[in-house]
Amino acid sequence: MKGTAVLGDDILDTVEYARPSEGGDVISTILRREVTYDQRQGTCAEYFQVPSANCTKDSDCVQGEVDFAGHGRRTGRCVQYYNHTFKTCEIQTWCPIEEYAVVREPEIREAINFTVFIRNSIHFPKFKVLRGNIKDASNRRDMQKYLTKCHYDEEKEPYCPNFRLGYIANKANENVTDLYRTGGVIGVFINWKCNLDLDPSHCKPTYSFRRLDLRKNQTSSGYYYRFAKYYSKNGVESRTLIKAFGIRLDVIVHGHAGKFSPIPTIISTVTAMTSVAICTIICDWIMLTFIDKNEVYSERKFDEVINEPTVPTELSYINSFGSNHSDLSDGVPL
Repeated sequence: MKGTAVLGDDILDTVEYARPSEGGDVISTILRREVTYDQRQGTCAEYFQVPSANCTKDSDCVQGEVDFAGHGRRTGRCVQYYNHTFKTCEIQTWCPIEEYAVVREPEIREAINFTVFIRNSIHFPKFKVLRGNIKDASNRRDMQKYLTKCHYDEEKEPYCPNFRLGYIANKANENVTDLYRTGGVIGVFINWKCNLDLDPSHCKPTYSFRRLDLRKNQTSSGYYYRFAKYYSKNGVESRTLIKAFGIRLDVIVHGHAGKFSPIPTIISTVTAMTSVAICTIICDWIMLTFIDKNEVYSERKFDEVINEPTVPTELSYINSFGSNHSDLSDGVPL
C-alpha cells in the first residue's frame, strides 16, 4: 500500500494509515531495520528519482500538486537537493525524507533462533472429534514445563508447537542470508489426515513449509513494512520512521477425516456396481435360477435361434467380357 494524503496542514503517508496484521493466522518478526531519525512536519526537497521532481526554476513545480509516487504536497518552489548541486521541487512532508537520511542497521542474527508458538486445533463435528497439536499432559505444570523446553521435530517431538525460524526457513528451502536482505512470506501448512477407526492418538498433524511470495521479480519480492515512533522534542511533534524487513508466516490448515460406516459403504458399492452393469447381470441370474417362472422370464428375456435347413445350390460360371462370376442364386426363390 502506498500513497500520500492531506489532512488539514498535515501530510499523511503510508505509515500513518497502514499497519501489518498480527496474530490469528499471520505472524511476523523483524530481521533488520532501516531507520530515519527525527522527522518533523515541514518543507524539504523531494527525492530526485520521483517523476518530474527535478527542476531548474520555480515554474517547473506546480504549487499544491501531490504526486502519489512522491512524499508530499509541492510548494511551488525549486530548491537545492540537500548537499548536492542539482535541484528538485520543494514539498511539504515529514522531513528529512527517508531516501536521503535513512540509516541501515545491522541484521538481527539471533532471529534464526527465535521460536514461534503455533497452537492449532481441529474439529470434525460429524464424528464429534476435537484434536489439538499439543501433547496431552497429566497436569498444567507438566504441560508448561514441557512447552518451555521442547522444539518441534517430525520424529521425536511431533506434538511440540514450538518452531525455530531457522528450522522453518530450512524446510522451505530458503537461504537465510537472502531472507535477511529482503524478507519473505512463508506458508506454514498444517495437514490433518485422520483415520478415526484407530485410536484418537493417531490423529496428529503433519507440517510443511513453502515460500509464498514471488522471488523472480526482485523489485517486489520479499516482505517489509513501515511504522513510526512518535515523540515531542522541544515542543514539536517528531517521529522516528522504521522500515522493517522480516519474515511473515501465514498459517494454513487443511483437515480430512474418515470412519467406517456400513450404510455409506453399501451405497458406494451399489453405485459402483451399477456403473459397470453388474447389477443387471446379478438380477438376471437370480430370475433365471431361483424364480418359479424362470422359463417364462427366459422366453421374454432371450430370443431362440433356430437352425434353418441347408438349401442346395448349383455353381455355374458365366463368361462375359473375359470375366468369371460365380452365380449362387440358382434355386433360391426371389
